[in-house]
Amino acid sequence: MQQRKLGKSDIAVAPLAFGGNVFGWSIDEKTSFSILDKFVESGLNLIDTADVYSRWVPGNQGGESETIIGKWLAQGGRRDKVVIATKVGKDMGEGRVGLKKDYILRAVEDSLRRLQTDYIDLYQSHDDDKSTPFEETLDAYGTLVKQGKVRIIGASNYDAKRLAEAREAGEKLGLPLYQTLQPEYSLIERASFEKELEPYCLKHGVGVIGFYSLASGFLSGKYRTEADLGKSAARGGRVKGYLNERGLKILAALDAVAQRVDGTQASVALAWLIARPSVTAPIASATSLQQLDALVKATQLTLSAEDIALLDQASAY
Repeated sequence: MQQRKLGKSDIAVAPLAFGGNVFGWSIDEKTSFSILDKFVESGLNLIDTADVYSRWVPGNQGGESETIIGKWLAQGGRRDKVVIATKVGKDMGEGRVGLKKDYILRAVEDSLRRLQTDYIDLYQSHDDDKSTPFEETLDAYGTLVKQGKVRIIGASNYDAKRLAEAREAGEKLGLPLYQTLQPEYSLIERASFEKELEPYCLKHGVGVIGFYSLASGFLSGKYRTEADLGKSAARGGRVKGYLNERGLKILAALDAVAQRVDGTQASVALAWLIARPSVTAPIASATSLQQLDALVKATQLTLSAEDIALLDQASAY
């Protein structure tokens, strides 16, 4: 399995990340363990989660995903085989939100405890907190790096201007710089990343681990008519917006390439991202071993220039 560096760090990852938002939400602990086992056995190693996963589920408090990953790690012999990425900053209730130094220093201890580990490989700002100076946030991360609790840091949901300002602040004070970015990026959602963020990331060597890589399942090909939206109560509303001329053209291109390379629509959509020079590892989730196989297949596909051109043309914006 090929390895890619996270930004300018020395942390190497396989070119596909597993999205841990499903742990404690759409799959239980036992299923989560079996998927994590198969994920690592397949030669993959980057697991992405967040403290807030999955607080949106009735009865959940947040931290459920980290807790499941921690229990899996506690079985032994796994920590050095995986790169754990988690996030801080989204609303955890009771005033626990944002990127102020004192909060980050408290929140990291909660994440470490749930993950049952001494360190987090990639600690990410989940949202841009415009009420807190970059200097304060990066100083908190600098403290954690010095303590050995965090190896590198990343940002999620930042625009290019704010990402540049964070870099300037970090360079000026000799504080850690964001090595990675998590933007929304897929064949469906291209413009917001490609217009400004992609050139910035390429210029500054920022690794890209995009989310919604399969556009909430639309790019798996299972939603083709409005009647299909009932297949997922949680995702149907979002996917409905993709059922237009452009969306159907993208599905047709995925169908054609999938047939040519002996893959699935999902594996081809991910392989297109993996082939993008700016992308380190797209994030995708699976709720069954069968779905996971389709994700792993993406790392084994080599798309031709013609395949990529067809997908580029169908998804042009």
